[in-house]
Amino acid sequence: MKHKLRLLGWLGLFLLGLGLGVVAGMALDGQALPAFLRSSGIPADATDDFRLMAEAWHVIQEVYVDRPALQARRMAYGAIAGMVDALGDTGHSRFLDPEMVQKQRDFVQGQFEGIGAYIEVREGHVVIAAPMDGSPAQQAGLRAGDIILKVDGENAVNLPLDQVRSRIIGPEGSSVTLTVMNPDTGQARDITLVRARIELHNVLWQPLPGTTIAHVRIIGFSQGVTQDLQEALLAIQQQELTGAILDLRNNPGGLLDEAVSAASQFLDSGNVLLVKDAQGKTTPVAVEGEGVALDIPLVVLVNEGTASAAEIVAGALQDADRARLVGETTFGTGTVLSEYGLSDGSALLLAVQEWLTPAGRVIWHQGIVPDIEVTLPPTAHLLLPLAEAGMTPDQLQASEDEQVLRALELLAPPD
Repeated sequence: MKHKLRLLGWLGLFLLGLGLGVVAGMALDGQALPAFLRSSGIPADATDDFRLMAEAWHVIQEVYVDRPALQARRMAYGAIAGMVDALGDTGHSRFLDPEMVQKQRDFVQGQFEGIGAYIEVREGHVVIAAPMDGSPAQQAGLRAGDIILKVDGENAVNLPLDQVRSRIIGPEGSSVTLTVMNPDTGQARDITLVRARIELHNVLWQPLPGTTIAHVRIIGFSQGVTQDLQEALLAIQQQELTGAILDLRNNPGGLLDEAVSAASQFLDSGNVLLVKDAQGKTTPVAVEGEGVALDIPLVVLVNEGTASAAEIVAGALQDADRARLVGETTFGTGTVLSEYGLSDGSALLLAVQEWLTPAGRVIWHQGIVPDIEVTLPPTAHLLLPLAEAGMTPDQLQASEDEQVLRALELLAPPD
């Protein structure tokens, strides 16, 4: 059974595309849904509540003055989204319209159109959760934590996540202007982006200039990431490098199976995570074995944009004392979502399981605390493998990326 992405619920990723997290591939088509209902189509204990919704629908249809706004499908989607929102599982369980469902599938396949950023709701604001490497969002200077105030000059404050998303997404080559505010300084700025066709390169790596340490960056856990990681790790060993920095910063997650396989490249035994169901039963998910990098010294980089499948990997390596974590507390995605398809191609993503680290630590809404906390200033630029290829050792040491530099210190061979 495939375990797919949550983003940040999935939207989480509205890539921007859609949303962060892990989604269990238990999708049901529209034919399966009546099994949840009694023959009347309404559960016996909810008849009055369904009647109440019908009454509200009827009143709106009869008296609302803006007649062009009475779009039945849009109203239905709003009602469904409202039901899911009422569960209180903010940023996790969600309703996806057919377009969002397709974008989710595109992401796990490793490609999509958009500005290349993940968005989410934090403390009532829609914010940038993480820009993607090489994306229009990153190139334009969007940063994790930026609060979206306007889209093309229209106020986006207090709008639901899906409405903000719908204003931002668009076809390749078109442009959109975002007004965003830095939460630390309170300063707002306008950023114009040109949407692009984005293909994910799951794993990038580069020997850090003047060192024998490899910088290995996993951008997301979409399909095929483990194979790419294995190839990178084998190449690193062939070059006789002495250590690796595994960079999971701004990684929104992806496929659970890929997370388990990726973590297993560094672990020879034990569990990668624990999965707890609605009845409280906990099931361990074991290391797969036959990892290709069981002994290489390792440091893992994390930040507030590290979520879902990336947190699974980070938590597993930390609990096993396989690597020290450097950076900032992670996002705190803690549920496995299952996709339940509806008859028109839309879907419900509902939390059906909670995941814990192998030691039983709760991650949901808490995140993983690094072993060594290193906070970057808002203006700092992350070092990325593509840029490091042309750097000198002096340029590396002069970098603003204190997280990479701290990891280098930890991996430095003894004098």
